[in-house]
Amino acid sequence: MAHRFELLVFDWDGTLMDSAAAIVASIQASCRDLGLPVPDDRTASHVIGLGLKDALTYAAPDLAHEDYGRMVERYRHHFLARDAQLASFAGAESMLRELADAGHLLAIATGKSRAGLDRAFAATGLGNLFHASRCADECFSKPHPAMLLELMDELGSAPANTLMIGDTTHDLQMALNAGVGGLGVSYGAHPKSQLTELAPLACVDSIEELSAWLRANA
Repeated sequence: MAHRFELLVFDWDGTLMDSAAAIVASIQASCRDLGLPVPDDRTASHVIGLGLKDALTYAAPDLAHEDYGRMVERYRHHFLARDAQLASFAGAESMLRELADAGHLLAIATGKSRAGLDRAFAATGLGNLFHASRCADECFSKPHPAMLLELMDELGSAPANTLMIGDTTHDLQMALNAGVGGLGVSYGAHPKSQLTELAPLACVDSIEELSAWLRANA
C-alpha cells in the first residue's frame, strides 16, 4: 500500500516519552547547584529538543565557560536520578507498532545524546521499531536540518514523502528548514499557540489524536 509519508520521523522527549517535566526539573536543579539564576518553567521548557550545550546556554546565560562541564555533570546527575521513573506516553507503543505493521519507515531525531537515546530504547523496548536515528551529539542540533537530511539520505526517502512529528518549535522549524512536512503535538514542551505559528499540517492534543491523524493522513 502506498503511503503519503513513507518516512515518519519522531522527536523523543515530549513526543513519545513523557519526560518534559523531568528535563525542566533537572535544568532548574543544576542551576541551583551552581548558584545560578533558576529559569522559570517556560524558559526551561523552551530548550527541550535542543542539544545539551545549546539548551544550557539558553537556560543558563550567566554560566561561565569554565563551568560548562560542571553544569553538564549536574544536569546528567539530576536527570539520571529521574530516568528510571520515566515511561513512554500511554498508547505510544501500540501506535508505533501499527505504523510499522502498515509499512512506514520510522526514525528518531532527538536532542538527546546517543547514550541517552540508547538507554531510553533499552528501558522502553521500542528501539527495534526504528529504522534509523540521529542524536544531538552526532549531528547539528535542531533546528538545523541535518538530522532530517541525513535520515532521508540513509533511508532513501524524498522530502515530499517525509513527515517530522514533534512537540517543540525546534522540531517544526527543522522540518521547514529541511523542506518536509511537520506535525505538531501539544501535549509536550511547547504550547499549541507557538506550534501553530509555524503552520504545521496539523497540531494534535494527545497520542490518541496523533495515532488517528497518522492513520487517516499518513
